[in-house]
Amino acid sequence: METININGLSIIGSSDAIHKGESVKAIDPSTTHEIDPSFFSASSEEVGQAATLASQAFLIYSKKSSKERAAFLNEIATQIEALGDTLTERAMQETGLPEGRIKGETGRTTGQLRLFATLIEDGSWSQPRIDTANPDRAPLPKPDIRSIQRPLGPVVVFAASNFPLAFSTAGGDTASALAAGCPVIVKAHSSHPGTAELVARAIQKAAQITDMPEGVFSLLFGGGRTVGSALVTHPAVKAVGFTGSTSGGTSLMKLASVRPEPIPVYAEMGSVNPVVLLPESLSANSEKIAAGLHISATMGVGQFCTNPGVVLVKKDESGDAFVESFVQKMKDTAAQVMLNPTIQRAYCDGVSQLKNNDKVRTLVANAAAADATDCLGATAVFEADATAFLEDESLSDEIFGPGTTLVRWESKADLLQLLENFEGQLTGTLHATDTDLENYSEALPILERKVGRIVYNAFPTGVEVCHSMVHGGPYPATSDGRSTSVGTHAISRFTRLIAYQDSPQTLLPDELKDGNPLGIVRLEDGQYVGAS
Repeated sequence: METININGLSIIGSSDAIHKGESVKAIDPSTTHEIDPSFFSASSEEVGQAATLASQAFLIYSKKSSKERAAFLNEIATQIEALGDTLTERAMQETGLPEGRIKGETGRTTGQLRLFATLIEDGSWSQPRIDTANPDRAPLPKPDIRSIQRPLGPVVVFAASNFPLAFSTAGGDTASALAAGCPVIVKAHSSHPGTAELVARAIQKAAQITDMPEGVFSLLFGGGRTVGSALVTHPAVKAVGFTGSTSGGTSLMKLASVRPEPIPVYAEMGSVNPVVLLPESLSANSEKIAAGLHISATMGVGQFCTNPGVVLVKKDESGDAFVESFVQKMKDTAAQVMLNPTIQRAYCDGVSQLKNNDKVRTLVANAAAADATDCLGATAVFEADATAFLEDESLSDEIFGPGTTLVRWESKADLLQLLENFEGQLTGTLHATDTDLENYSEALPILERKVGRIVYNAFPTGVEVCHSMVHGGPYPATSDGRSTSVGTHAISRFTRLIAYQDSPQTLLPDELKDGNPLGIVRLEDGQYVGAS
């Protein structure tokens, strides 16, 4: 295990920034005390320097072979693991998260880096397609057309507050952008800057070991309204990855859209992840479902983007028994440390608004939830009928923390209307038997239009990192429901298609050359050929 000193300076390519203007310190949420050292905001000149270096690096890095980029990703994973307890202890201190969670998230971070390395190693990921020429076609000859996915250019990644590793400095956005061939500039999150610097040092070292160009990666400290805005509007930047609030994501979308050259912003934002409990399943499994929902709703103090915030429960005896069991479990759950004071205060405000809403019944609101002098987040459960939920849009707002709203419906028409009323969500969950699915068959097509992932007889927390995962959804869950921020589909966010018509063989990428020199899967004249 290597000891690395944290100095609080932005990292620009292979060098540390020198600007020491405005600064902040991380806060230990378990004590609300500041943690040394100070972290200094990057100056406007340093933002420009990082963007320019990334632009220059792109000319070299985008031409690196898939195997070379895979080696870089694998080395990043190795260097993160080499940080060992130094990383674990700093992340725990800055977030209040337990050791097991941090170590698990470290494994997820290195695992997804290696997953992308495996994906890109042979080049098939770039979707090479070839339509060969037919000079004898009448009335016009057919040209030779070949297409492939190519990297967009420098990408800015905004680190997330709730995942100091897996959605931050070397998280999924960074891994997928680097895999695609795009240099990355990370805007560190103020909640865990020391963790960010440690991981950035690991990436910096990996770049040196694998001979990557200067500027392939940089880390900048500073506020979103200053450093973040400057990065998004810099002409060298070609795409943005963001995980955070709806207000933050939409602000970045607006900034990116009014640039002289608009660029894509892939923002993962708010979601209440509706859970539908259908009657026969609830009647047979009421206690099991209540126990599972309790675990899911309180996991990580409710600070997951897939937290089940709204649960649709039929108004009958089985529904009443479920509510009684779930409420008791939530009452018996002690308040836990939340990630930072800002998140805790926002959660308390959301709980307070629901408590003061005369259309809502408060079933659980532990006293600690009203105490904004520390970072504790206590459980809260509210109940509303279907009519109230449909009439009051605020009841479907995300409350980021261990709070759940139970919506009681009486008829199938009620349920379908509730589902139609939801905006775009990351997930939708159905607890159902085969009979339920037959009796409520209209529910599935609605969910398919509303969410990015449908979960059956389980709970939405826990997002598997794999090739087929979709962690996205229609707006406002994400800025672009055609994409995902988890799983290897994520690489396509940072690429664009380019076609070569009647190109000389010497000018083609190896993935498109005659004879398939890389031995990869390609679509040739409408038929997939290559590795089996």
